[in-house]
Amino acid sequence: MSIEREDVLLDGVVVLRVQRFTDERGFFSEMIRTDILESYGIPTAFVQHNHSRSVQNVVRALHGQLNPPMGKLIYVVRGSIKLVEVDIRQGSPTFGEHISIDVSDNNGRLVWVPAGFANGFRATSDVVDVVYACTALWNPQTEFCVNSCDADLGIDWGTADIIRSARDAAAPTLAELTSASVLLR
Repeated sequence: MSIEREDVLLDGVVVLRVQRFTDERGFFSEMIRTDILESYGIPTAFVQHNHSRSVQNVVRALHGQLNPPMGKLIYVVRGSIKLVEVDIRQGSPTFGEHISIDVSDNNGRLVWVPAGFANGFRATSDVVDVVYACTALWNPQTEFCVNSCDADLGIDWGTADIIRSARDAAAPTLAELTSASVLLR
């Protein structure tokens, strides 16, 4: 099989590994095979593909969308990231917990992140290109951001010298979003 399941974390985040066919010219990989993804329970009706480029120590985090709920299949085409997913599903036994996964152009990982998680990453290489295949169109009215330095989450970004946008730096904590009834129940 060209895409194998490596792990399932926090009841829904699926880590996949893509097989590479390598020779003296370089390599070839199948990144999205709907039949294989569906066999792992991953939806394949992707309606928007996003590409971001970041320099080392940029943190893009922690973003999510409520309506329509958005799942993301994430992979790195150049460089490396520390991918962080926070469970924001109220009532979930792992609500408020996070995981971090090293994803790079060398390790062949794809990560499926279902709706109900706040998503973010830190660029750990000089330059990184990250591609997201999304199950919903971006809706700026229902998009939200959790502060990536929320002390209650305890995320170790691997350095104190992170670079964030003004919007991400001013984002509320998970507790503030929860008390304001912003998140899904």
